[in-house]
Amino acid sequence: MGVWIAVAALPLVTLPAALAAGASHLRRWTGDEQAGLRFFAADLRAALRGGGWAAGVAYGAALALAGADLALVRALPVPGGRAAGTLAILAAIWLTVTVLRAATAWRPELRWRALLGPAARRALRDPAGSLLVVCGVAVIAASAWFSAPLALPALGILVAATVAAEHRLAARAVA
Repeated sequence: MGVWIAVAALPLVTLPAALAAGASHLRRWTGDEQAGLRFFAADLRAALRGGGWAAGVAYGAALALAGADLALVRALPVPGGRAAGTLAILAAIWLTVTVLRAATAWRPELRWRALLGPAARRALRDPAGSLLVVCGVAVIAASAWFSAPLALPALGILVAATVAAEHRLAARAVA
């Protein structure tokens, strides 16, 4: 699944839709339903039609803005630069967790615009679940550091961590 997500996310703006298709595939597979590449591709198309490409463009632009802020803070010694750099890093992490949680909550009948607000709130209100997602991102970073090809299947681990965080939150809400 991680390799499918990586291939689907090659254009970068399709990353949120690819993550959503991966989460949908994982839910099908663990729910003992039919799952396979054909279903993954259908979910990917549906996620892109539902605004997944726009979410990808916005996510990329926000990360580029955070990166530019970090570069500016490092290049110019300004008062409060260290705090601004820390804030940019925290904002990028929160944004990444938000996109991942929105991708996990995606269903074919939902639009991305409706998913992102609640996902951003869940990212803040459930710090333990968000930490689980951040640890999934750390696994991908470590895998890529060891060997770049390991980062591809590790994307599946990231989606699984996010699905687990969302499932944990839903189970807590029921109890």
